Order: sequence, then structure tokens, then C-alpha cells
Amino acid sequence: MSNSTKSFLRLFLISTIFWVGAFILFTAIRYNGLESELSLFTDDVLDLPLRAYFEGAIIVGLIVSLFYAIIEFLFDRFSKRLVLGLSIILKSIIYFILIIVVLSLTSFYLEELTDLDLPNEIGWWRKDPFFWITVIYFVIASIVFSLIRIANGRFGRGNFLQVLVGQYKKPKEQENVLMFLDLKDSTKIAEQLGHKMYSQFIQDCFLDLNITLNRFEAEVYQYVGDEAVIYWRGKSGFRNNNCINMFFAFQKRLEKRRSYFEKKYNFWPVFKAGVHFGKLMVAEIGTVKKDLAFHGDVINTASRIQSLCNKFNKSLLLSESVMENLNISPSHFQLLAQDMELKGKSERLKIYAIQ
Repeated sequence: MSNSTKSFLRLFLISTIFWVGAFILFTAIRYNGLESELSLFTDDVLDLPLRAYFEGAIIVGLIVSLFYAIIEFLFDRFSKRLVLGLSIILKSIIYFILIIVVLSLTSFYLEELTDLDLPNEIGWWRKDPFFWITVIYFVIASIVFSLIRIANGRFGRGNFLQVLVGQYKKPKEQENVLMFLDLKDSTKIAEQLGHKMYSQFIQDCFLDLNITLNRFEAEVYQYVGDEAVIYWRGKSGFRNNNCINMFFAFQKRLEKRRSYFEKKYNFWPVFKAGVHFGKLMVAEIGTVKKDLAFHGDVINTASRIQSLCNKFNKSLLLSESVMENLNISPSHFQLLAQDMELKGKSERLKIYAIQ
């Protein structure tokens, strides 16, 4: 199963849990307790058993979750360069049409189930209060879901829930694969482009990087100027050789877009990277602009390994702790140093290059 498929299925699962739950809650608020006049926004037109309302809610939730996941997945993948406002407008139009279609289909289903005459003719939604109540609820629920996704993206996939329950209030030790990814000849490019064009250049580079990351289970720890720090939790970086395949996939994507970069900037970006694996501490820091911070020797070591790329004239360097966990042919790697001394460190390391 490809990583894109896994990403979609993960989004679909989360979407299903959220939207089925959201519409069951909507039904419980609106229809439960009709006989005791405890429900909100009720109508006198329909007289359905409560079970039928909840069945309809589950059906609506499943249909909405499927299309919501498809729409969000496609926009995440293919419209990253769209202006945010335009993206919101396009998705709003699509979701509005989706609500009309889903409620119409649900109405047809309930008609078959109960033999009642329900509103589902052309244009039924224009003056139907139930439709507009549903639209308002959908908008509110959609905003909540979007905020959850934004927070999840901000802290890294899967970290938001852990932050929510306070798992990193106290520093926690974990194993990570760390990659320091840096732009070659960045000073020369910055001088010739000027700060404005250079910023756009870096934006384009990291946009391509983000498009590549999801396929290889990678997360961004932070961006520092023209450098990105990428990480994999546990040994996910070694699964299918993710930590090296991600680098070459990013390189390949930049090669495909070489004409775009050279036409717009007169430069084609080339990156170098250093990768290391080991234990570090993860802690929640700050109250303003709260973030997760990594502390430990692994970070410094990965950075020092990346700084050796120019010395050895290589694009990708790895430590021994990374190499011993990869499944690659001996013909594809080269031992560059048996006991390399890194700046500011007493420990000597074996340094490998992937070719």
C-alpha cells in the first residue's frame, strides 16, 4: 500500500469518526426529547421514530466523511499554491452542493423507510429551515475540524492529542531519526536574488519538500532560514528506507521542476543532508507560541554530519546508527571516514555516503 493511500485512509478514518459523531450529536440535540419539548429547532411536519433520525444521521455522517476526506485530500495534495482565500471559497461552494445532495439522498432513503412524503424536490432547500440549520451546524463543525487539523499540523502528525493530554508537560525520552536538510550555495543565491526573491525561492523549495514528506512518514521539526530539520519517530525512518528515499524523492521533484526554477529565479535548488539516529528529549515549551522542543546530542550530531557534505563533496551523509538500520545494497553506500571527529564533539563516528 502506497504512503498516499495510507494518508488518505488515515484522513478518512478521522473524518468518519468526527462527522458521524457530529451528526449523531446534532440529531440528539435536535430530536431527542421531542415528547418533552426538550429538543432545539424542532418542526411539526415530521413524525418519525427516533431510531430513523439516528440512522439518517449515521448515513449523512458516512457520506459527508467520505466526500470531505476526498475533497480535503485533493486540496492538500494539488492546491498548495492556491491563495488561502480562494481555496476556502472553492471548498465552501463544493461543501454547499455536497450538503444539498446528501440531505436529498437521505430524504429519499427515509421516504422509503417510513412511507412519508419528505421534501426532496428540486430547490426544496431554499426555504427549508432544517436545511439552513444543518448548514450552520456543518460550518461550525467544519471550523472545529479544520482547527484540529491545523493544530495537528502545527505540532506534527499525532502530537496534538499528546499535547492535549499533557504528555510532554514533563520532558519525555524518545528515539528519532533526524535529518538536517540545507540548501547548497545559499549565500551566493541570496546575494544574487535579493532578500525578496530569495524568500520566494525558499518558499517554493519547502513547498515541494512538504509535498514529498507525507509519502515517507516524515515530519518537519523546524525551519531555520534555508535549512529544514526533518524527523521520523521511532524507527519509521527506516521502514522502506524512508529517511533516504525521502531525500532522493525530494531531489527528483526539484529536478522535474528545474525549468520552473531556472525560468523564475535563474537558479536550480540543490540540497545536502546529514542523518543521525538516537535518543533525545521532547518537551512542551512556552505559553506564548507554544511548541514542542527537541533536546539532546542527536540534534548537534545530525547538524555536524550535514556540515561535512561540502568537505566530502556528497549530498547525503549518514551516521553508523542510521546505516545499521537500513536495508540497502553495499554497492549503494560508501564508508568515507572510520573515526571522524566532529566539531565540538569528543565522540568519533563512522560517516557513510549514499550514492
